[in-house]
Amino acid sequence: MRRHVWAPAALLGLIAAVLALVLAMTGSTGGSSEDKSSGGPTGPARDDPALGWGFTHTQFSADSGTPDAVARARKLLAGQSVPQDQAIMGWGAGNPEPSPGVYDFADLDRRIAFIRSTGSTPVITLCCAPDWMKGGKPGADHTDWSLKSFESAPLPTHYQDFADLSATVARRYPDVRHFVVWNEFKGFFDDTSQRWNYEGYTQLYNLVHDELKKVNKDNRVGGPYLVMDSYAPADTQFASELKGPWGSVDRRVLDAFTYWNKHKKGADFVAVDGAGFTRDNQALPDPFTALDKFTDVGRWLREHTDGLPLWWTEYYVEPEGSGWSEQRRVAAQAAAMIAIARGGATTAFYWSPQQTSGPCPGCLWKPTQLADGGAALPMYGLVSRFAKEFPPDTRYETVESTADDIPGSGIRVLASAKSVLVVNTLDRAVQARVDGRAVPLAAYEVRWLDR
Repeated sequence: MRRHVWAPAALLGLIAAVLALVLAMTGSTGGSSEDKSSGGPTGPARDDPALGWGFTHTQFSADSGTPDAVARARKLLAGQSVPQDQAIMGWGAGNPEPSPGVYDFADLDRRIAFIRSTGSTPVITLCCAPDWMKGGKPGADHTDWSLKSFESAPLPTHYQDFADLSATVARRYPDVRHFVVWNEFKGFFDDTSQRWNYEGYTQLYNLVHDELKKVNKDNRVGGPYLVMDSYAPADTQFASELKGPWGSVDRRVLDAFTYWNKHKKGADFVAVDGAGFTRDNQALPDPFTALDKFTDVGRWLREHTDGLPLWWTEYYVEPEGSGWSEQRRVAAQAAAMIAIARGGATTAFYWSPQQTSGPCPGCLWKPTQLADGGAALPMYGLVSRFAKEFPPDTRYETVESTADDIPGSGIRVLASAKSVLVVNTLDRAVQARVDGRAVPLAAYEVRWLDR
């Protein structure tokens, strides 16, 4: 999706140089065996395939920065434990196996250690693949971080090598129980036939699945991490049965999902991602109603997988160039989370944007590279509170809501036996009545009510 961040070559070169210096000073080096610098478990294992609401670490995150800011962020995350996801290569992690049998887990070690230090449940996304598995040259100096190279899939002759690397990762972090296989079918689109190579992905998935289960039968494995792309209702070229006022999911995506679902060796959960807007950046019929897509897609997936736990590994609500205020951004995010929950998902990861300085729209905390960084921002308040109030086993209840004199106008509500989340999706103040109470709401206000 739009917020993927990988390590540019220049940046990785600088990181590699600094890391080499640090390793030389500490006497720690990469080696030909995964046992050279093993990372032992320090956090509790959690076997439940439904984890709740969390976030994904990207290129810059709270594991690095000024010491006080990192400590502040760690304390913040430890205060309300939420699951945290990290990829094995890219998004803040270097090449884990630059040459066959030669490993470098320094970056991944640091990220997993940070997650453990917050008492949170770690999740690993098994993407992406070292260059030599994609036809490139072996060796750390030959890692190609260009988009074309980075988003290439392993060659079929190296599917087993990638499965072996996945097993190595699982052995290295024995307290990690949850693994997502690959990311968004990267490199698996066949430009000639204009369809997804779902046969190739499923072959890779099955090999990885089997190797992870060999490491530990209690490891939880899921996929296919497809992007549930959609087109406007008027665009019928790739229209499918899964549709609504928001548009129609690309039938090629559903074809890929259906094949994987039929031919997979097994799955402990189903993982997908997507946006409320269309491929050409349209939020239809409006930015908030468009979010009903998450509910419709979720219900379709649950129906077609016999109720397997559903994960949204990424979800996006804001079209590019929206110009939204942070208040509107948080309201849209809250409305999306309500829609995702109504669709039956029990796990969802906010794709955490992060910057090193200046304003950080949509960020969870103030950049830890700043001296005063690490403090919670409004989006973290929403995500962490949602995780607390609506854990995976929540039974949602129906409550009545009105805004002004028009029933249901502009108000989104999610309720449990103990809490009610109320979102005003309008750009004006409203007098609402929710669950029998008068609730005045400012424009785009998000309000929590106790029951």
